[in-house]
Amino acid sequence: MTQAQQPVGDQIRWWRGHRRMTQLDLASRADVSTRHVSFLETGRAQPTRAMLLRLGEHLDIPLRGRNALLLAAGFAPAYPEHELSDVPMAVVADAIGTILAAHAPNPALVVDRHWTLVDANETVALLTAGVAPALLEPPVNVLRLSLHPDGMAPRITNLPQWRAHVLHRLDHQIDATGDDLLRCLRDELAGYPGGTAPASVGPALVVPLRVRVDGRDLAFLSTTTVFGTPLDVAVSELAIETFFPADAATAQYLADETP
Repeated sequence: MTQAQQPVGDQIRWWRGHRRMTQLDLASRADVSTRHVSFLETGRAQPTRAMLLRLGEHLDIPLRGRNALLLAAGFAPAYPEHELSDVPMAVVADAIGTILAAHAPNPALVVDRHWTLVDANETVALLTAGVAPALLEPPVNVLRLSLHPDGMAPRITNLPQWRAHVLHRLDHQIDATGDDLLRCLRDELAGYPGGTAPASVGPALVVPLRVRVDGRDLAFLSTTTVFGTPLDVAVSELAIETFFPADAATAQYLADETP
């Protein structure tokens, strides 16, 4: 039985444990008694819709998980979920298109919660040139694309460091969401060859992506943008990954090679 199919009390207990909180911790934050939290988890008390929303907030549960809590208790979901092509998402889709276009000639792409490619600007094709066609067949997972031996990995010149960075990001995302599919993806990526990043004297401020393109060594710094205070499940799970030149040679190459 998946987490979303479990009884509501089991889900509350799972999220509390995942957040490393005691019943007293959760009770104090939600302004209820420890006894009530215990009764909710064991099924001796039935939560109200308002209580579930309050617990979801204090447990920092993603919107998808909050909907699962409500459904398990017999309530309608509180947060809608739309495809990017749906009419209510027109403003979001337009904003994404504007960001991707404005970021050119630098690479930029949009991914969902499982790192599946949603959209990208034309410059991304420079980075993915030469990868196995099968890895570019939809749905494209951008982390698999970067670390797979038939993907970008052979051209990433700092592969051990970039690989460690990607796995570290996944660890944080799994800790935040408890997503089993992300755990499977991490296990898959960890099984790819790529070496181990050497221990450094101190932690790096940022880990650049260094990749060989058209016989040139390019370097990028990446940033992640998410929508603030989203009220739609799909919007809350979108991330815009933007890459900036880390040196003058990379900036000049992009300026010369892109329209």
